[in-house]
Amino acid sequence: MSKDPLILYVPGLLPKPKAATHRDALLRCLLAGVRRIDGDVARAIEAKDHRFDIVSWTYNFYGVHRNFAIDANSVDAVIAQQHPTQRDIDEASSWRRRLARRVFLLGDLLPLLIPHIANERLELHLRDLRRYSRNRDGIAEHVRQMLKMLLRAAAEAQRPVLLLAHSMGSVIAYDALWQMSHSESDKLRIDLLLTMGSPLGQHYIQRRLQGHRESGARRYPGNIRRWINLTAVGDLTAIDPILSDDFAEMLDLGLVECIDNRELHNYFRLAGELNVHAEYGYLVNAETAKIVTEWWQAVTNKM
Repeated sequence: MSKDPLILYVPGLLPKPKAATHRDALLRCLLAGVRRIDGDVARAIEAKDHRFDIVSWTYNFYGVHRNFAIDANSVDAVIAQQHPTQRDIDEASSWRRRLARRVFLLGDLLPLLIPHIANERLELHLRDLRRYSRNRDGIAEHVRQMLKMLLRAAAEAQRPVLLLAHSMGSVIAYDALWQMSHSESDKLRIDLLLTMGSPLGQHYIQRRLQGHRESGARRYPGNIRRWINLTAVGDLTAIDPILSDDFAEMLDLGLVECIDNRELHNYFRLAGELNVHAEYGYLVNAETAKIVTEWWQAVTNKM
């Protein structure tokens, strides 16, 4: 197992299926995309269970699991569908989504507006974000510790790591990496951080990140070699999809080699309704698969 590449996935908010079921569904989606690019890489990832792992933190946070039967048919469908349809593209870029994005951006700049624009779903997300950012009952620290344990085990085994983080998972990953850089001084380096549907571009989130009160190099994680951020067209969680400007100082300080922003179409549908933020749709996407394939080829060629 020593030096074997590791793809480690951090999911976002809301209850998820039981860990084994969730992992299998996520891996099926990822492998479906990778297989279309390079079958050998897909077989290599699939060959050993420890090459893909997830940080199953949501049960500790919510105390419930999501019934995977709700999503099963939609996961099968998104795996079978290789490209977005014109209907998918049109819905993702509709004027309603564009208008909602502008409204949310305004709310992010002027927080006093949030109570007037928030729907029930946004209110639930804000409640969960507050619980995490305030570390109520130590829950945020517990969640980060789950990730840090896996990262430390990988570092000890000298395994190259692709840290794949969706939505709120990208905030958890960022915070954990900051702590490991500064508060705990761990000697590890993530080869590639791949964020998907990330809210890290929001001012609301940035004001609550670990290290946000620091300056210079201490403000940011110092253990990320490369960072790629993927955003689906119409994703209202990632209302600011360009992270290279928000975290430009990391580049100036030489803390990271690159921060790339890329766009894709997420065509996952649940009960016929397009969900451009869905983790399964991000994972099966050709853009994600290309990044994972190229990373796997690069790190294995060095061995």
